[in-house]
Amino acid sequence: MTSVAEAQQEFDSTVTYLNTPTFGLPPRRSWDALQGGLTDWRGGTANPVAYDQPLQRARTAYGQLAGVDPSLVAVGSQVSGFVALVAHWLPVGGEVLVAEGDFTSLTFPFLALGHRVREVPLERLADEVRPETSLVAVSAVQSSDGRVADLDALRETGARIMLDTTQAIGWLPVDASQYAFTAAGGYKWLLAPRGTAYFTVQADLLEELTPLNANWYAGEEPWNSIYGSPLRLAASARRLDLSPAWHSWIAAAPALELIGEVGVRALHEHSTGLAERFRAEIGLKAPAIASAIVSAVADNEVPRLLKDAGIVASFRAGRLRLGFHLSTTEQDVDHAAAVLRNHLAD
Repeated sequence: MTSVAEAQQEFDSTVTYLNTPTFGLPPRRSWDALQGGLTDWRGGTANPVAYDQPLQRARTAYGQLAGVDPSLVAVGSQVSGFVALVAHWLPVGGEVLVAEGDFTSLTFPFLALGHRVREVPLERLADEVRPETSLVAVSAVQSSDGRVADLDALRETGARIMLDTTQAIGWLPVDASQYAFTAAGGYKWLLAPRGTAYFTVQADLLEELTPLNANWYAGEEPWNSIYGSPLRLAASARRLDLSPAWHSWIAAAPALELIGEVGVRALHEHSTGLAERFRAEIGLKAPAIASAIVSAVADNEVPRLLKDAGIVASFRAGRLRLGFHLSTTEQDVDHAAAVLRNHLAD
């Protein structure tokens, strides 16, 4: 195992970076791997077949992180494409229950296909499951403000769940095998470039999904599936793969392996502990379920204060959003708290 302190030596931020909910920082091993890949590309020595190796490493590492066999992990570039598969699979007429204000890459595919979508407050999601609810589609952690869904209560309803783990996987322990479907973008808490996404499906549902984006890379033998018929897709969840954005996967594999070396339990303790330290120093209330994201009302001075102090964060839904992850130190937290004290409120 690698300690958090050891892993932090891989990061070279020149600012106080509290913006992982927008875009994660790459560890040095990912940066170095990507530079090597770019050098090969520029020099004309890149071998496209060799790009399969880091992708399969990433698939394996993600399966270990999410608690599922890699054969049940599909890879692509965007979450919405995988959600669209689920929206197409879902029979018309059933209700899709979602949380108010959830990220639209999760909700828009159901709306676009004309499903009956009902929005309720996140805190009431489990209570609002009805016999006519065909699917609950929810983010494990809300992008806008970091609220964590009560996943235990949701599972106890017995409803099928489509779980978006984009703002959760990498710091919040999630057992993807307990959900019908999960999807995650890799460019936030998984510290990869944009262009990597993961999808898990329970084994008994795999055959029910139509591979709408069937392509050469979804073949049982991708490099022998480039031309001609018949259809010859992989038997595993690879049948749902999209042709990969090669260089993104070169960097994704080392980052996922680093997260695995540290361990999600340690990252959960580290990230939520720093978030709580910040809340305590500022005087913000603790959330019902511990989160690595802090959301607060900011006064008009905050944008200037952030810029002058070299603190990188984001604004979502009219509030300041801060994220605390592997690269974040106690010194980062104390610096941000000193700058923002008396300028934030619940």
